Amino acid sequence: MALVGDLREVLEQLLPRVASRDGADWIKTIDASKGDVAVRDIKNLPDLGHLYAAHVIHDIWRITGGNAIVVTDVGQHQMWEAQYFHHEHPRSLVTSGGLGTMGFALPAAIGAKFACPEKEVWVVAGDGGFQMTAAELSTIVQEKIKINIAIINNGFLGMVRQWQQFFYDSNYEATPLISPDFVKLADAHGIPGRAVHSRPEVAVAVAEARNSASTFLLNFMVEKEESVYPMIPAGSALHEMIRRPGKDPLLETPDDK
Repeated sequence: MALVGDLREVLEQLLPRVASRDGADWIKTIDASKGDVAVRDIKNLPDLGHLYAAHVIHDIWRITGGNAIVVTDVGQHQMWEAQYFHHEHPRSLVTSGGLGTMGFALPAAIGAKFACPEKEVWVVAGDGGFQMTAAELSTIVQEKIKINIAIINNGFLGMVRQWQQFFYDSNYEATPLISPDFVKLADAHGIPGRAVHSRPEVAVAVAEARNSASTFLLNFMVEKEESVYPMIPAGSALHEMIRRPGKDPLLETPDDK
């Protein structure tokens, strides 16, 4: 009975706030949060030569007009894709969700192309997950299918690295990653590709991939220690989320010190 009484007390305090002015107070709070996020968002920070995954994914969305099927692997890029590629059409995002199936993207994209041959299909994968099923490049050549591959290459198992940075004093263990030259790997299969190091190159590279008659691989060399925001630590409540710093340390120059 004590529990019921406590619940009734909470509801009596909460319901008037929800009902007041048709929820205007809640909408005001939400709008303020959206404004705060927009100011902190990586898309709105100045381009000082840094290439971020957010730039890459947002530009792919902008250039394709969102008219593509995107198949993601697992990790930071999976979350950035959800944030920066605005899916306005049903069944346009294929992902393993919370199953954590690294290596999912490339073979799943092959399946998506067979299911929807008329659709433009993009793979968005990390450098770690891509290595797990890179042998499917041979399948792509054998079956003569056309997809576009965007590797978000930060040289880490990024999501685990982020946890190590935030909660283990940046003691990186088994997360720095050595990868092959993915462009050369694609070339070994007869698949064209190119590496991209700066944002001005992104639009040109995406256009080249889209205009290619065959599958095309883009190796985007993005910031190594960029993190996904917001993030909620394990066991914490929503109001305890970690937000992007107002001043991103990755953008600091010697003049800022």
